[in-house]
Amino acid sequence: MAFLEILNGAFVAAGYRVDLLVQVVGKLGHLPRRRGLVADQFYVGGIKVLHVVLLVGFSIGMVVSLQTGLELSRIGQQDQIGTLVALSMAREMGPFITSTILAAAVGSALAAELGTMAVSEELAALEVLSIDRVSYLVLPRVVALAILCPMLTILCDTVGIIGGGFVARSQLGVGLALYYDTVIDSLQTPSKLFSLPKDVYAGLFKSFVFGIVIAIISCSAGILARGGALGVGNATRSAVRDSIILVIILNYFMTWYFYQQ
Repeated sequence: MAFLEILNGAFVAAGYRVDLLVQVVGKLGHLPRRRGLVADQFYVGGIKVLHVVLLVGFSIGMVVSLQTGLELSRIGQQDQIGTLVALSMAREMGPFITSTILAAAVGSALAAELGTMAVSEELAALEVLSIDRVSYLVLPRVVALAILCPMLTILCDTVGIIGGGFVARSQLGVGLALYYDTVIDSLQTPSKLFSLPKDVYAGLFKSFVFGIVIAIISCSAGILARGGALGVGNATRSAVRDSIILVIILNYFMTWYFYQQ
């Protein structure tokens, strides 16, 4: 019985998230009058986590460069380290790291904020005042994260490649000129759809989808929160957990789509 209740709750939550996404898409025309709220979310979701994205991205680039560089040096191919770092960051590590940080730092905050409003009946008060809570609360957050995630991914990719170059020069004896030449060459795969290289736009598209997913899951978890402080805590935990799980699943399918063509 407990398992069936959990399964039923999961289906109900999934249905509500899909419905919330449809409502947000239908209210995109409200954006001009919500631009101030979107700007606030840019600050909360971007500026406050920028240092974390830069630090983690730089560190991951160093780790990827060191680990792959040591293996390549055994076969005398360490001069190709720039290619591996650039492709790893642009295709997978940049979008995934950025979305994970946003899920943990921003998604949890969104769920806690809306969850507190839900248990204190502020959301009910908005309905009494005939204020559309999807347009007022959810739309700005979804739009902000959908834009912020690709922007932060670009920064994460950049500092990751720079961190990889630092390790390549100091630990593997690869010149910076050679390293950055291989980076540029590896990111010039022609694209049939956009002017951007395929590896770049694939990673940015992933991060765009991840930003929407994180915002929708976090907002829905907060709105559905019940039961006081305990309910807010449960909503925050489920928002982070479900966001990261769905990001991993979607990452696989989008990678398959882009690179099995």
